[in-house]
Amino acid sequence: MFKPLLLAAITLAATFPLHAAELTAQEKRWLHAAAPVLNYSQQLKLPVDIIVQPQARPGDVPLAMGFDKGRCKLVFSMRGNPDAENVLKDVPEAEQDRLIEAMAAHELAHCWRYAQGAWHALPAGFVEVGDETAQDAALLAASRAMRETRREEGFADLVALAWVQRSHPQDYARVHGWLAKVRGNVAVPRSGHDTRVWVKLAEDGVQFSSAATPFEAASTVWREGLLHDE
Repeated sequence: MFKPLLLAAITLAATFPLHAAELTAQEKRWLHAAAPVLNYSQQLKLPVDIIVQPQARPGDVPLAMGFDKGRCKLVFSMRGNPDAENVLKDVPEAEQDRLIEAMAAHELAHCWRYAQGAWHALPAGFVEVGDETAQDAALLAASRAMRETRREEGFADLVALAWVQRSHPQDYARVHGWLAKVRGNVAVPRSGHDTRVWVKLAEDGVQFSSAATPFEAASTVWREGLLHDE
């Protein structure tokens, strides 16, 4: 989920052992699991900073990406946040790190899209067709925002899966199954996080080229899903 930069936070450098004494055991565990993704972001020279909130606010998700003044902000909202445990509550602790790593890759995909100047943009050759009508202009705006969010979430889910296929192919089926379950529980069909069409297309991971970056590997499947989703 993409959220604005949250204030009143502890800022860490991307080489995250800094200020480690200030972190909780849970935060250290999540940061350790996300380390391969964070290291990759540095290789790509993506402008990623890490924010650890001293206290989560109601409704905060455990891990989110924000953007401020040309930089991406990976925000950890763990303290006082029951969702930080609930998201992995049915997963044995020994298997959680891989899922946290996939979540970090999902968030990094948002940063990559922003850095490319492509946020909410359709890929080349795609245009929206059809007309929506409503007496309330706010409803039209909300519908469009939901549609754009769903596209970005679909792309990010595919990047997460492409990352796992590339880095940990032996865990792909397990990670995909977990993500499919999470997305299958979406409360409102075709809402911003209803990415089921993309997750289904990537069921076995063979669509992802191991030679491509996770973003390039995800792009082809993302385009295919756009045809089905729209």
